[in-house]
Amino acid sequence: MAKVKRVYVCKECGSQTPQWAGRCNDCGAWNSLTEEVQASASSTAQATISRHSSYAGEQKNEVQALAEVTSEQAVRWTTGLPELDRVLGGGLVTGSVVLIGGDPGIGKSTLLLQAMATMADSTGVKPLYISGEESLQQIRLRAERLQLEQAPLELLAETHAEQMIATARQRQPQVMVIDSIQTVFTELLQSAPGTVAQVRESAAQLVRFAKSSGTTMILVGHVTKQGALAGPRVLEHMVDTVLYFEGDTSTRFRILRAVKNRFGAVNELGVFGMTELGLKEVSNPSAIFLSRGEESVPGSIVTVIREGSRPMLVEVQALVDSSPLGNPRRVTVGLEQNRLAMLLAILHRHGGITCQDQDVFINVVGGVKLSETGADE
Repeated sequence: MAKVKRVYVCKECGSQTPQWAGRCNDCGAWNSLTEEVQASASSTAQATISRHSSYAGEQKNEVQALAEVTSEQAVRWTTGLPELDRVLGGGLVTGSVVLIGGDPGIGKSTLLLQAMATMADSTGVKPLYISGEESLQQIRLRAERLQLEQAPLELLAETHAEQMIATARQRQPQVMVIDSIQTVFTELLQSAPGTVAQVRESAAQLVRFAKSSGTTMILVGHVTKQGALAGPRVLEHMVDTVLYFEGDTSTRFRILRAVKNRFGAVNELGVFGMTELGLKEVSNPSAIFLSRGEESVPGSIVTVIREGSRPMLVEVQALVDSSPLGNPRRVTVGLEQNRLAMLLAILHRHGGITCQDQDVFINVVGGVKLSETGADE
């Protein structure tokens, strides 16, 4: 019987330590160590893990000159959603791995179901949708709400990584969706699904299969309370593209942002609107703020920002009020709070406007996060 041992694994870097500590010794993250119960793997399992040490599929141990390496043009498939294609850099690349994360209920599963159904209908691509959180009946109900129940889309409810790969080798899909990676587990490890070790090793097996077989793979990832992707940080290094699905569930607008893309530009932005029939593209987001009329509104201004390869008009709302507190509040939505403190200091130093006893509130309409300094004006 295998001996059971307890280790503490860092959620940020994946390092292991036999004792708990408030700070990881490798990456320096605070309160990132979680307890895991592991069984000492057999020599066969250890050999299997050591053989699969590369994330890029099969590697040939041959040294080649840079001039001798041939660059093949990557084949792209359109998803049928122009805004999604924009964020991906023109479409899905064969053999690439895309990781998409977002808050619960933001529309990740809806977006991917629409994309896979549209690809199967229009382009003839053979997709495979693997769900680890929902049953096939739940996916069918969502497809009926989106009027996509007749799409030639193959579904599978599975959480076993080895079984997923075996089914993919048998069915030979061109695009695979794993919803979500936190529910997948592998038999090589004894820890529970969702732990750092399981997410890392399961994702590594799926990435290796995608690279070696040329299958395009889309992984859905959970996010933490801070909005970052849950699990080890190495998960973002393994994949080719990282997308964040942002937005407030109380509004109908959703924003898809690329923070990493090996086949296109980063910081591209796609805007969607949630409707009864799913997500619809908003091809001209600036028209939302241009339709309010020519009358000026106190505390509101429309500014121009650049997101990726296109300019956008966004509305910035500001409110200044006398504060009954000894320490006035500085609340920002869509703008970094440190930038607001810097702007208030500039107004006081060079403009003679003091806000030491005033509450200041800043809101960027539409869920857009301002990152460029041109919006400070």
